[in-house]
Amino acid sequence: MGDTGAADATAEALDAYRGELTGYCYRMLGAYAEAEDAVQETLVRAWRGIERFEGRSSLRSWVYRIATNVCLDALASGNRRALPMDLAGPADGATPPGTLEDAALWIEPCPAGDPETAVAVGESVRLAFVAALQCLPPKQRATLILRDVLGFSAREVADLHGSTVASANSALQRARSTLSAHRDSAGDPAPEPSDAVRRVLAQRYATAFSRYDMEELSMLLHVDATMCLPPYAKWMRGVSDIQAWLTGPAVDCRGSRMVPTTANGSPAFGQYRPDPDGTGYVPWALQVLEFSGDRITGIVAFRDSGRLFPVFGLPDHLPEGRHLAAPA
Repeated sequence: MGDTGAADATAEALDAYRGELTGYCYRMLGAYAEAEDAVQETLVRAWRGIERFEGRSSLRSWVYRIATNVCLDALASGNRRALPMDLAGPADGATPPGTLEDAALWIEPCPAGDPETAVAVGESVRLAFVAALQCLPPKQRATLILRDVLGFSAREVADLHGSTVASANSALQRARSTLSAHRDSAGDPAPEPSDAVRRVLAQRYATAFSRYDMEELSMLLHVDATMCLPPYAKWMRGVSDIQAWLTGPAVDCRGSRMVPTTANGSPAFGQYRPDPDGTGYVPWALQVLEFSGDRITGIVAFRDSGRLFPVFGLPDHLPEGRHLAAPA
């Protein structure tokens, strides 16, 4: 009984880190499904190797060392995920989206309501931030997340990497410098608004999109707002090109219904287009909004609805009469 009780206690102690480890691995890998797999592998390795844990560091540090190694192994191929705007210039909104690209190219959204959101600090789980992290070499990426998001000390990070404190601090400074340059090149026009303002803007956006009210949408969007469509490489910048897309190649989105959810700490919506058989609405895209000041600055419309909608708890069909609800 004693051994069984100790084993159960150890398993419970390890599993208590699952939520925050998912947030860490998601930031490292840029894909929620891969993060869940990495966390499962981490906990299996930790369970099998618990007898080697000698208590010279905290259990949390020890588990994060394992998680970091799992992520570094996964990143060893050198491939990195991105958003379309990180790979090419904007396209004409009136043109078709082109061919589907490999889904492994793109940053994936992360659902809210999971425990990892408890460790999110400010922008640290936003899509743009997660995409910027992927520009960093993997060890620098791990160092920055551990120090600036999760609050590990320089000594803890150095021990985790098997390096000196000076080396860990140097890696952190290089990572911060790279992210700062990335922000400068993005040219954010204003600070991110409060949660209350974001909710109001998101509600107005969803209502305008459902009505296909281009005039209202143009008032909500920043003049340099972007829209991208993973797994297509196409993306657009500017109100006129976004409207050209919506009234041209994407005109069949007219009459859509929007079901609120949250992704990467931001308001998001499951978009449902009218079912051709007239029985309701079918999944089309997960739209994640980004904000600055009092405008919407980004719309990321993830088209892989068959895989993403179940992850976000969104229904696989909407009946007639389903009304838009306020975002959480």
